Amino acid sequence: MMFGFMNVLFVIVFILASTVIIFAIVKGITIWNKNNNSPKLTVPAKIVAKRQNTAHSHHHNAGDITGAHGYYTTSSTTYYVTFQFESGDRTELHVPSSEYGFFVEGDEGKLTFQGTRYLSFERKRYSD
Repeated sequence: MMFGFMNVLFVIVFILASTVIIFAIVKGITIWNKNNNSPKLTVPAKIVAKRQNTAHSHHHNAGDITGAHGYYTTSSTTYYVTFQFESGDRTELHVPSSEYGFFVEGDEGKLTFQGTRYLSFERKRYSD
């Protein structure tokens, strides 16, 4: 009796996990395709906010040859910048870590993007 319940539970969990994975893949492909089919736009914009999202993952270290069974942590940081257009509309875009540190709130310039994909930001140069 218990064995049958465990089999059913395993099948339900497997189906749910598979559904979540398939949904995430389809969503990613849909966004990628939408961005590829969107026009590349270059518009005046102002940087109004910056934020980082850091995710931590804890891993069991069972395969450690030293015999020290423990855990180790990895982390990854995603960087976002909110741009405001002349119309007052705003959009938040994921930006590369190599450029994030150069962005300053209040900077104005030309934002180039394609759908939800950040391409570049060229700051306005002011004359002295």
